[in-house]
Amino acid sequence: MAKKGNRVQVILECTEHKDSGVPGTSRYISTKNRKNTPDRLELKKYNPVLKKVTVHREIK
Repeated sequence: MAKKGNRVQVILECTEHKDSGVPGTSRYISTKNRKNTPDRLELKKYNPVLKKVTVHREIK
């Protein structure tokens, strides 16, 4: 049976990685409550390719 409610799964992608020119990508999967946060989610997460903590923004 499907889950009910406002909680949806979102994909977070690194914002600094595209500008660095390094191959690969850093993505995380998380959940958010659509009722409390209707706008795009933005969190600081670890980027293993760049080896530092960067800002990850919700995509589509």
